[in-house]
Amino acid sequence: MVMKFNNLSILSFCILVIACGSSDSYSKAEDATDAGREFVRGFLDGNHKKAFYYMLKDSTNEMLFETQKEDYMRLSKEGKTEFRESSIHPVSIIPINDSVTTFRYFHSARPKDTTDLRMVKWNGEWLVDLKSVIKM
Repeated sequence: MVMKFNNLSILSFCILVIACGSSDSYSKAEDATDAGREFVRGFLDGNHKKAFYYMLKDSTNEMLFETQKEDYMRLSKEGKTEFRESSIHPVSIIPINDSVTTFRYFHSARPKDTTDLRMVKWNGEWLVDLKSVIKM
């Protein structure tokens, strides 16, 4: 039996594939604050693909990311739920220059832990550089 496809069925199939495949697509960060917020929210939600998307990719950052991901995976079910339900509280957002911004924040699951993230503009895109993360 030979199946025949017409242009409409091929077009319909392509649209279906694109629509189904877009669930993991993320928008580029509009600015440094957006990059930091999306990265942190992805991590708190356990959406490591999303967090990774907003990170500067180099070997050191990838190693640090994997360590943080492993720490998250060791959390209890209740701990993960607490992270997902937590809110992000910016303390300060300081542009260092036109391509570097620091973002100090804490989240409600750990209000005493303040973290500084550094966002860098790399090839026109704002990304989180984990090499400079400082826990206070």
